[in-house]
Amino acid sequence: MVRVMVVDDHPMWRDGVARDLAEAGYEVVATVGEGRQAVRVAGAVRPDVVVLDLRLPDMPGAEVAARLAEVEPPPRVLVLSASAEQDDVLEAVKAGASGYLVKSAGRDEFLDAVRRTAEGDAVFTPGLAGLVLGEYRRLAAQDVPSDGPRLTDRETEVLRLVAKGLSYRQIADRLVLSHRTVQNHVQNTLGKLQLHNRVELVRYAIERGLDAD
Repeated sequence: MVRVMVVDDHPMWRDGVARDLAEAGYEVVATVGEGRQAVRVAGAVRPDVVVLDLRLPDMPGAEVAARLAEVEPPPRVLVLSASAEQDDVLEAVKAGASGYLVKSAGRDEFLDAVRRTAEGDAVFTPGLAGLVLGEYRRLAAQDVPSDGPRLTDRETEVLRLVAKGLSYRQIADRLVLSHRTVQNHVQNTLGKLQLHNRVELVRYAIERGLDAD
């Protein structure tokens, strides 16, 4: 069972999100309303996914995401925010968020985003994924790093499909592999490249042109 913590300073919204998660079969291990409390509690309850609002009373949500990345083991962070502003999205992703969903998303879309985040996918509200990839392309054009560690042919093939935005399940179907095998390839690649999450992996792939057709 996927363990989820909800961080939002509005009690009614926070309780509603937690209720939807519980009804869908997730284990809601904590609900909190402040950033510092979220970091402290995450270290104790060890959630797999943190659903995080950006507007918190004591500290910016992006800073909370960055601090959660230092928790052992680090949870995956899905931002659930009312804002779809470019600066907010990019700041959250650069701080370590795995995905970004606006609060206007429907219940099913939200629950699917939590499931995919738990599986390691980078999940974004439609339109925001292009924004993030565009920013990474811009950064890549400014600073393309030297060749990194050598990947196997299969790891490179999986990396190319990750860069194209395919989910792990879609990659597994495309390559006729198990979902677990795809996850293992991604984890091995992250280790070799000394990267921390799928978003950083996508940037690495784009820097090397692996997202091209």
